[in-house]
Amino acid sequence: MIFWDNLVALLPFGWAQHLFMQNALLALILVTPIFGMLGTMVVNNRMAFFSDTLGHSALTGIALGVMIGLKDPLLAMLAFALVMALTICVVKKMTRTSTDTIIGVFSASAIALGIVILSRGGGFNRYSRFLIGDILSITFSEIAALGTVLGLVLIYWFLLFNKLFLVSINPVMARSRGVRVLLTEVLFTALVAVVVTVSIQWVGILIINSLLILPAAAARNLATNMQSYHLGAIVISVLAGITGLILSYYWGTAAGATIVLCNTAFFLGTLALKLGPSALIPQLNSMK
Repeated sequence: MIFWDNLVALLPFGWAQHLFMQNALLALILVTPIFGMLGTMVVNNRMAFFSDTLGHSALTGIALGVMIGLKDPLLAMLAFALVMALTICVVKKMTRTSTDTIIGVFSASAIALGIVILSRGGGFNRYSRFLIGDILSITFSEIAALGTVLGLVLIYWFLLFNKLFLVSINPVMARSRGVRVLLTEVLFTALVAVVVTVSIQWVGILIINSLLILPAAAARNLATNMQSYHLGAIVISVLAGITGLILSYYWGTAAGATIVLCNTAFFLGTLALKLGPSALIPQLNSMK
């Protein structure tokens, strides 16, 4: 950390001289590639609503942690998110109900239960920081935790990506080739649950899903193959993260929300490039 702080301090910018900005920048360099990688498969598997549900379930995890007297509710949040992810996967396999309906039921129930528990006695304001997040308050131990999560994601990616990709394309074909479809899906959803839960306290419940979806959606607009898709999502996620952090410093705005807006700008830019002038001009003329 001392080496990193000294390195960033050499940059000729005012924001680089502050320790909280140095820590936040390192945290973003670690976490944004995770969002980029996982986001591609979240989009491929049509799990955008699912990752949003995991974010909402954090409130219930916090509530359970408060009920059992934990000073740091992270363990309770992780446990509840993993149970939620596993339950959704199992219920999806056991019923003919559409996936979005199942996820919607669990999402609404989880956030309602969390709010009910945390709002007893008017104490909900104490936990509002989890809604917005604050990456500027991240500590060295929390940065180390992000590094550990990044390591887990890389190991998973190298060992199981091909199986997950095959499952996302054709589960029946994957099963015929010996892939354990349910186990593959459960492991992926558990990994998403861990990443979402660990990141929530710095990113915020309200926008965590956007950081997973937008970089992948932007990269998909221009990708020509899976390699360019994943690389593009990672690059866009990192660039949007760093740009959003710096802009939030000068604008005095919430870092997480500013990063999301930068991701949105990337998405709109790549969409415009994908459509091209030949597609955009007729649309604009039809609106006159």
